[in-house]
Amino acid sequence: MQDNLRASSYKQLEQKSKYTNMFLRWFLYFVLILFASYFIFPLYVMVVTSLKTMEEIRQGTLLTWPSSLNFDSWLVAWGGRGYGAGDTFLRPYFWNSIKMVVPAVFFSTFIGAMTGYVLTKWRFKGDQWVFLFLLFGCFIPFQAILLPMARTLGVLGISNSVIGLVLVHTVYGIPFTTLFFRNYYISVPTELVKAARIDGAGFFKIFFKILIPISAPIIVVTVIWQFTQIWNDFLFGSTFSFGEAAPIQVALNNMVLSSTSVKEYNVDMASAIIAGIPTLIVYVLAGKYFIRGLTSGAVKG
Repeated sequence: MQDNLRASSYKQLEQKSKYTNMFLRWFLYFVLILFASYFIFPLYVMVVTSLKTMEEIRQGTLLTWPSSLNFDSWLVAWGGRGYGAGDTFLRPYFWNSIKMVVPAVFFSTFIGAMTGYVLTKWRFKGDQWVFLFLLFGCFIPFQAILLPMARTLGVLGISNSVIGLVLVHTVYGIPFTTLFFRNYYISVPTELVKAARIDGAGFFKIFFKILIPISAPIIVVTVIWQFTQIWNDFLFGSTFSFGEAAPIQVALNNMVLSSTSVKEYNVDMASAIIAGIPTLIVYVLAGKYFIRGLTSGAVKG
């Protein structure tokens, strides 16, 4: 009799637990869909608006799908209208950003990897103080370095140029990249480096032959971080460049704020999407490696 009661109670608890888990699962799905909709909704509005004509925008609502797909606003945002002076479009500034981002990401990542390598595997007196000062650079606000950097660019003769923006973003990004690589290289056994030194490997051979091949996860993290920060930057671009040397975020701001007889919301939305496409591509292709790279250095090897 007692065995039957125990079996019946166990089945009831099991069934209750099953319903509870099902409820929690569906509640989790609901919360995830709610938050996803919160972020996807603005993107949907941007895409739909960019595909409408101005007549449809005036007559319809934000959520209505266009009667026919119209890519004229995208062509205007990318290549302009072709009437010469005062025609602002994104194409030249897009390539300015590409020429700025690629070398800035490469140099800041390489210097950060080298610095993190030195601070963890080639210890010297005062290395903790050096790292402390570099770490302090992560918390310096953008505005604090505007005047010193403007003076430096003027002395070097590279103000209002893509090269100047590369230097600015490289210098500002070194503390962050150093922090990433330093924390990652701490998990690499020091005995591995000592064994390589006993076998005759030097400073650069250890770095390029041993550490770089195992640094793929943190390199992906650093590239994503630096690419996003540099591509989306507006303050440095608007401060240290103007005119034809400006990056795409400055050009986007000028397009949106330019005063014309008619405000073309479809062109503004198309411009914003074009400016955001590179970062979307980077996250889609390498986003899954971001958290993996951040957490990989937390496990001691």
